[in-house]
Amino acid sequence: MPPQPPIDLSRRAPPSELPEWMDEPCTYDDFRQCLLDLRQVNRLTLSYRPTLDFLDRILDATRPTHPLRIVDVGSGGGDMLRRIERWADHRGVAVYLTGIDLNPFAARAAREFTSHHNEISWITGNAFATTQPIDIVLSSLFTHHLEAPEIVRFLAWSESVASCGWFINDLVRERIPHDLFAIVSKLLRWHRFVQHDGPVSFRRAFREPDWQHLLTAAGIPLSAVSLTRWTPGRLCVSRIKTPEHPAR
Repeated sequence: MPPQPPIDLSRRAPPSELPEWMDEPCTYDDFRQCLLDLRQVNRLTLSYRPTLDFLDRILDATRPTHPLRIVDVGSGGGDMLRRIERWADHRGVAVYLTGIDLNPFAARAAREFTSHHNEISWITGNAFATTQPIDIVLSSLFTHHLEAPEIVRFLAWSESVASCGWFINDLVRERIPHDLFAIVSKLLRWHRFVQHDGPVSFRRAFREPDWQHLLTAAGIPLSAVSLTRWTPGRLCVSRIKTPEHPAR
């Protein structure tokens, strides 16, 4: 077998060039098992911390007087919203939580994984079509699934509909987290989709100049946005709407 060419992390690989297996048609059993393994990934990598930190900051900055209407785009199996529900209970904050995903398997799995007492709405559809009022738009490991024009549209939409702010929790395109994920996913025998798609996701992920270019294309001032790296392997984009940087 000829040697494989070295992996190039100097540029973002678009989804059209480097597809993920989970984005292709599959059975519900495969999709469900993949989500269960991703839940373990999220716990091991402390992936909830950046989003919960953002929510703490947005509470301090905006001090909302009504229940926060939070929408998670690309919500998958719903892990993030269930964690946010516990955060809201701990903070004594009233929230309306909605998960939106294009894949109908996502809502089915989210309902299966969620206790009956949880009050989270799961919607199958395009987030751009929603007409409900939104205070906060969240996404986690979602934007690296999109082509650049789709990301620009998502940024512009988030800016236009979120009255308090928005947060993107995604991967950073670096060698160490890429290689570590490839090793750990095999050692822990995660689903074949996860073993394949994890390293691909890092190659489709971002560095700071990528986000600066996308934000500029979306017409969002860089001075209004924060780019923050979180260990291990995250690069997050946050926007809190304050009197200095209000909604457009």
